[in-house]
Amino acid sequence: MAETKNIIFDLGGVLLDIDYHKTIDAFKNLGIKNFDEMFSQFKADELFEKLETGKISDTDFYAAIKNRTKAVISDEQIESAWNAMILDFRVDSLIFLEKLSVHYKLYLLSNTNSIHLRCFRQRFMTQTSKPLLDAYFNKAWYSHKIGLRKPHSAIFEFVAKDANLIEEETLFVDDTLMNIETAQKMGFKTHHLLANEKIDVLNV
Repeated sequence: MAETKNIIFDLGGVLLDIDYHKTIDAFKNLGIKNFDEMFSQFKADELFEKLETGKISDTDFYAAIKNRTKAVISDEQIESAWNAMILDFRVDSLIFLEKLSVHYKLYLLSNTNSIHLRCFRQRFMTQTSKPLLDAYFNKAWYSHKIGLRKPHSAIFEFVAKDANLIEEETLFVDDTLMNIETAQKMGFKTHHLLANEKIDVLNV
């Protein structure tokens, strides 16, 4: 087996605590009773696919949500509900990243969107007093910026080419099994991070 030289980390559920139920409940309070059918850890309907691949603007997203609810709600209410899932960074895991960076090239690969990006960047600065999460990594890829999203194979092809990575020398860490399965098919080493695990369990 090839020596591991690179590690790609997911963000939510790996370095940042996420609670999808908080957003589901927040949208239910705004009148969208079936939000979990539109978006969850495991699926995203067309609207959310477009948001997380940068194909629609925040304004268009807010307008689409209003159209679905038929309720009188503000952009700010929608933004607050959408961001409700974002909790705290795992500070111990960030410290562990610093240790790993001595021996490996580190990368970040996240399904996200411009609304969440603003939120978790602010949360990161508040928690750590550091300016930018991306500084922990050789490169960070956000789905809405590159127009590709996990679990589709195209995003793994993109990052391998973009960073000149050899799949067999690269470990991919994610908490969502579908993403892990695609990475395995593409030839990456993988670790499926379980709900009770943190990244210091990695045997690298």
